[in-house]
Amino acid sequence: MEIQQLRNATMLVSFGTHRLLVDPMLAKPGAMPGFKMFGGGRKRNPLVPTPPQTVGALERASAVLITHEHPDHFDSAGRAWTKTAGLPVWANRMDVPRLRRKGFDARALEDGALGVEVEVVPSRHGRGFLGWMLGPVAGYYLAPQGEPSLYITGDSILTDSVREAVQRLQPDIVVAPAGSANMGIGGDILFSADELVELTRLAPGDVVFNHLEALDHCPTTRDGLRQRMRAEGLSERVHIPEDGEALSFESASKHRATTRAVELRPGLQKWVSSAMAGG
Repeated sequence: MEIQQLRNATMLVSFGTHRLLVDPMLAKPGAMPGFKMFGGGRKRNPLVPTPPQTVGALERASAVLITHEHPDHFDSAGRAWTKTAGLPVWANRMDVPRLRRKGFDARALEDGALGVEVEVVPSRHGRGFLGWMLGPVAGYYLAPQGEPSLYITGDSILTDSVREAVQRLQPDIVVAPAGSANMGIGGDILFSADELVELTRLAPGDVVFNHLEALDHCPTTRDGLRQRMRAEGLSERVHIPEDGEALSFESASKHRATTRAVELRPGLQKWVSSAMAGG
């Protein structure tokens, strides 16, 4: 399995015959407004361009995988590219109908999809009322035969459901957003630094951190995170790739059985995510 970090949460995950472009945010720097609402430091997003390796990654992509529709995961440029490329879009069942209405070949990512074991893991995109307003969200556990199993948490804090999934499924690789995003009100809407440490201690294998240094509301830096992980004695299992960097993983443990499919319900707050997604 190969994971190529592109920018923010955008990456190309390759296993078997599949090349999944995850959460394509492809806009040029400054194309979107800032997300930091209070406390100063607001800048237009993205803060940095996509790396040169993005062109080759897009050419290799065989499908798109969406964790959720917020614009830092599926922006207007990413949506336009996906339509032009004509690629299928994999997402959870809650988001599939809306994506289809937007003209995408959207398909539900569930057990057996892509020819692999799949489990959708519900989580929470923040704390308190703000976390409720930004949700519901979920991550994906993928277990291709003969390759490492992978848990992409999606935008999340460390909920009991995330802890339980890591302990039960024992993924070989965990990919988690590490920017500790904060809009200046309502607390962190991604894993805090302490939660990243706990998540790494829970994980049985490698941990890949992304969602870093690309958005104005994500204060955590790669260097700062590396220093924290070294201080905690966890740096040997932690990977913090630069934009454009590719990581290869070979070892695969015995995959754990997945549970029944999770049915996410949009709730009244889904209109907020829909508005942020651009319609």
